[in-house]
Amino acid sequence: MVIVMEENATEEEVRNVIKKVEEVGFKAHPDKGENHTIVGVVGEGDREYILSNIETFPGVERVVEITQPFKLASRTFKSKDSIYDIGGIKIGGENFLTIAGPCAVESKEQVLETALFLKEKGVKFLRGGAYKPRTSPYSFQGLKEEGLKILKEVSEETGLKIVTEVMDTREVELVSRYADVLQIGTRNMQNFALLKEVGKLNKPVLLKRGLSATYKEFLMSAEYIISEGNNQVILCERGIRTFTDETRNTLDISAIPVIKRYSHLPIIIDPSHASGDWRYVAPLSKAAVAAGADGLIIEVHPDPKNALSDGKQSLNFEQFSELMDQIKALLEIDSKILA
Repeated sequence: MVIVMEENATEEEVRNVIKKVEEVGFKAHPDKGENHTIVGVVGEGDREYILSNIETFPGVERVVEITQPFKLASRTFKSKDSIYDIGGIKIGGENFLTIAGPCAVESKEQVLETALFLKEKGVKFLRGGAYKPRTSPYSFQGLKEEGLKILKEVSEETGLKIVTEVMDTREVELVSRYADVLQIGTRNMQNFALLKEVGKLNKPVLLKRGLSATYKEFLMSAEYIISEGNNQVILCERGIRTFTDETRNTLDISAIPVIKRYSHLPIIIDPSHASGDWRYVAPLSKAAVAAGADGLIIEVHPDPKNALSDGKQSLNFEQFSELMDQIKALLEIDSKILA
């Protein structure tokens, strides 16, 4: 349920409603909009009391039941697009987010070279994996904390914000000390303990869709994070597993309009993991922009053929530069601002 407060409701009236919601067993999630404050009511509590009595409280306009299982992630709870501010950089709404960088942190020189190039191209968010979940236990697993330190050093030298993956509840505190945005990978989309842990932080979370997850399951995973108090969730469509073997996965472009219909959360596209082949990254990126995506996360490497991880799907500097010019042209038509 959501409790819609009157336009002129005072802060005290909102506090009184929140107090009563919590007294009858629910969790309250207030969201202050331009005209109304909305109080999300989630969890297990005295439902009949809220439906029957809360409208008698001063400042309450009405109670609305949310039919979707995802409550706080739904457009019923928040009708307008969520916009986040990360160090002065806005994400969501009319702001287009570009995240780029190598799949894995290999060395300080590799990351710094990439970051300096990306900064020249207007990119403000650097991706790089310090911990790498690999299908084979014998593949490169990442530099771990050493990789995090390299990312932090490069961030301090270039001003780029860091996006990196956290894979384990035991690593959340460590990774959050270095990262500006915590990434939850596709294999962990339904690792509910991990989702709850990052939900306790005041730090944006980039949540990737699972290999075979439905839209409902995807949004329910976001709900786990938001229900713990962290409402800064960026969804990421990175392709789903189908019968094709020509690409690594199949990019589900329809996820963009469907998610936007049901949720206020921003959704970005990962064309690198969707395709698994650098040849398809540019066309898939442009399709995502045309479909209304809020951003892209792209793998870029100074020397893809010698990359320790996913070189085949990484763009080199020249290819990325050409793609950015094409994206900027499309954004001018769409009137979105490159963030």
